[in-house]
Amino acid sequence: MTTAINTRIRSMPALLLAALLLGGCASVMPVQRGDNPDFTAVKPPEPIPAEYNNGAIYQSSYEIRLFEDYKARRVGDILTVRLAERTQARKSANTSTSKDSSASIGTPTILGHEVPEFETSVGGSRSFEGQGDSAQSNQLDGQITVMVADVLPNGNLVVQGEKWIRLNQGEEYIRLRGIVRPVDVRADNTVLSTQIANAQVAYGGSGTLADSNSPGWLTRFFNSPIFPF
Repeated sequence: MTTAINTRIRSMPALLLAALLLGGCASVMPVQRGDNPDFTAVKPPEPIPAEYNNGAIYQSSYEIRLFEDYKARRVGDILTVRLAERTQARKSANTSTSKDSSASIGTPTILGHEVPEFETSVGGSRSFEGQGDSAQSNQLDGQITVMVADVLPNGNLVVQGEKWIRLNQGEEYIRLRGIVRPVDVRADNTVLSTQIANAQVAYGGSGTLADSNSPGWLTRFFNSPIFPF
């Protein structure tokens, strides 16, 4: 029984190391076309069969419009989004602290005699300085055509879609999802990405070029939060 326990104790560091290495080896799964239903194309609802009414001019469930534009308004309609995303952020911090302390004990007297051996003094000093500066800027221009996935009770449109482009050794994609007000849709059936509420815009790539721009598993391991040093 003792031998089995000792064997398990000795094997724990090896198991822990293996778990850490596997954590470093694990990479983010590459994005695949159609792997997220929040960005895939949607199918418009099936039309309700018309109720047969022999001899009537107007048939129920048939849409008759004397005037209609080409703006997206129903599930399955197509809408073009003009990407005009620009963000710029900057942050800096500077901290400095210091503390000094001291204490001393004079020569004590025992039975009328001074004892210099017990005379002592204690002092301490500590300080900290920290400084950080961060800046980030992003820009995304282009166009992506999406589909209306849902119509909210207030008339706003939930749109979603993705666009994939294959270039030589890899693929690039743009994904978009958000809520559009019909009044923001222009006459040419386009809308600015800055006018989309709760917008989720993703731009990335896969393939040889994308892999060459990502660090290897060992680098990710040493840069992971679980690395103690």
